Amino acid sequence: MAGLLTRSDGLATAPRHVLVFNCGSSSLKYSLLEMPSEREITRGEAQRVGPVTAEPARILHRRDGVLETVFREMPSHVAAYDAVRELFARDGLPRPDAIGHRLVHGGREFSGAASRLTPEADRALDAVAELAPIHNPPAIQLVRGCRDRAPDLPQVLVFDTSFHSTIGDAARTYALPQAIREGLGIRKYGFHGISHQYVVSEAARLLGVPLTELNAVSCHLGSGGASLCAVVKGKSADNTMGYSPLQGLIMSTRCGDLDPALTLQLLARAGGDARAVEQLLNHKSGVLGLSDRTADIRDVLAGYGAGGTLDEVGQTYLWRQRKYVGAYLALAAPARAIVFTDTIGETVPAVRAALCAGLEAFGVELDDAANRSVQELPVDVARRESRVRLLVIATNEELAIARITHAVLNGESATDERPAIARTTRAVSDGDLATEGA
Repeated sequence: MAGLLTRSDGLATAPRHVLVFNCGSSSLKYSLLEMPSEREITRGEAQRVGPVTAEPARILHRRDGVLETVFREMPSHVAAYDAVRELFARDGLPRPDAIGHRLVHGGREFSGAASRLTPEADRALDAVAELAPIHNPPAIQLVRGCRDRAPDLPQVLVFDTSFHSTIGDAARTYALPQAIREGLGIRKYGFHGISHQYVVSEAARLLGVPLTELNAVSCHLGSGGASLCAVVKGKSADNTMGYSPLQGLIMSTRCGDLDPALTLQLLARAGGDARAVEQLLNHKSGVLGLSDRTADIRDVLAGYGAGGTLDEVGQTYLWRQRKYVGAYLALAAPARAIVFTDTIGETVPAVRAALCAGLEAFGVELDDAANRSVQELPVDVARRESRVRLLVIATNEELAIARITHAVLNGESATDERPAIARTTRAVSDGDLATEGA
């Protein structure tokens, strides 16, 4: 297989150096890892990628613990890739043996855990481009740019929807006529699957149980997107997001769950302008719409948990999360753990405390002192007698993609249940190079 290393006996082996790309709408997060040791060689993020931006485009490039800011013109994600290649060459970094890509939506065409880029897979990408119109098109452009510039390198496509392919028919089916559902591919797909899969696997390792025996609720609470996942025997049984990332929790600018009749009324008031309604629901609602001042729930919760009180925005935001946590604890019963991850889940103790309050009937008992004093991750903030462990685990989508890429090209299952090789430990204040996914 082109691009793989060759042993002395002439047989192909798995890639040693995997380059991972996590493509945002105007950013490109990257990481070069040595496998299977999982040693990170470098990582960074190209920011303000696009034709014209108010501020100059730049790359935050980290190597050997040193963060460097490099200014480059990057009118496209392919141009950002070229700039990253230049930095690798400048620093004398090893040439990748393979590239792994995160794509948000795989639709019906990509229901497996991952797919190696083949001519057939390349053609199928066109069918899923508009399923995630903000994220998929630039990611697909990047995949093809990498193919054109380095045709010898194998590429693996890893989809956020893949982990949720195990959601059963009862949970994924919308109550619409069958001909419409099947003709348009309408179903619950679920998102943040790469992150949920990673932290659930880490939780099983930390608890010392086989992944196939783990029931849990995974809470991916980002400063932008957020979702909960009910996990039964290590597999996704439900996700708060649905056909698109708009469904479910209240997010920074997304409304989350909404009566469909309201969408019809908004569409009528907008004179049938679907684009205007889409912009309202995805970009002007959520915490921003509720508060009319900020999209960051951390601003709303400032002071709460230190004697402060919750305003209506904070109460509404947490109510939706508490409702789903309770529902998913029932679905995943008997749950071994609740896992908190991503920006809010990892760094805001007040949110963890609010979500655990009143759940003693489910066996949830939070250690308030441990929750308030978290310094490094992973950590368990449950009381010793709690039947449900409360784990705070730093998500690492890039490492998850590297593992999957390595497994696919090594002929292994991309859902391999081996314990993690390296423990991910991160100080909770490490917020640099952070990008929001779906």
